[in-house]
Amino acid sequence: MTTENITTSASEFTPATLLVTGGAGFIGCAFVAKAVAEGCKVIVLDALTYAGSIENLHAIKPSAKGSWELVEGNITNGALVEKLMKEHAVNAVVHLAAESHVDNSIAAPSEFIQTNIIGTYTLLEAARQHHKNLSREQKNNFRFVYVSTDEVYGSLGETGKFSEQSAIEPNSPYSASKASGDLLVRAWFHTYGLPVMITHCSNNYGPRQYPEKLIPVMITRAMAGQSLPIYGDGKNIRDWIHVDDHAAGVWAALVKGVAGESYNFGGNAERNNLEMVNALCAILEELAPRKDARAYSSLAAFVPDRLGHDRRYAIDDRKAQRELDWKRQWTFEDGLKETVAWYLANQKWCEAMLARKDKKAA
Repeated sequence: MTTENITTSASEFTPATLLVTGGAGFIGCAFVAKAVAEGCKVIVLDALTYAGSIENLHAIKPSAKGSWELVEGNITNGALVEKLMKEHAVNAVVHLAAESHVDNSIAAPSEFIQTNIIGTYTLLEAARQHHKNLSREQKNNFRFVYVSTDEVYGSLGETGKFSEQSAIEPNSPYSASKASGDLLVRAWFHTYGLPVMITHCSNNYGPRQYPEKLIPVMITRAMAGQSLPIYGDGKNIRDWIHVDDHAAGVWAALVKGVAGESYNFGGNAERNNLEMVNALCAILEELAPRKDARAYSSLAAFVPDRLGHDRRYAIDDRKAQRELDWKRQWTFEDGLKETVAWYLANQKWCEAMLARKDKKAA
């Protein structure tokens, strides 16, 4: 897709000051770490909901030129967003803030509509107004990256992979809210000439993921001797990408991507949920065997399937590899073992994060 009055050819973009929404979250802090390492000034806008934590940002290693600053606030606050863009002379927005847990979206979709749709609209409008007031040179050095998900594509059959040309067919309130963001971002490019890019990724894993997603849930429950709930028959398939590889992909899209384009990032690591649980149990057996000598896999328990549960996701990321020179650095086996080891060494972090959610809910 192309539009007038905007540079759409491939050229190296130079980010200086970034506004990163959701930067205190799991994927967000991984991207902030990458941007800081690259020498950027990063303004993190985060509402610090249960899944975001300033401790995630404190773990980021400093660099010679890079830095981060946290502003606690909501992306639906247009006045705040516009103020931050103007005061800090922001020349790139990387939009990661989102409500993201599918189960939560099924139980209470309203927050997903507010954050993922209204919040994205608010950011786009603030960016449009900011971009409109820039000089021609500054306009050519401005980007807006919307970080989406492969779930917007719906469910695959037994073969094939999602590509950037796949139809958007979301099946849950969460994926529908993210797909709405995709369409809004596309419209702001075509209608207003805002230089945007969209990225889609497969399931992320790695350190500091809030313990409500499959991998950290299984690790924390296994260590507590609790059952390991597996939806349906356990044969739902996901592709898994290490969070650092995803962060590197978003960075590559920001600095090398073409305005108006979308880029997919995958892990080339399809596993069904039962295989994933068994793999986690095997690593736990190696790193932290149970005192009663029973196998962790004995804790596995099948539970009723999730409503509207997509059967299979898989990503074709050849475009990103070809056009952005992006390459995965983690193998699934090494990444998963590193992830399990991190959670074993940081059980107090998990306890503190879960306690924060309980406190916020009270």
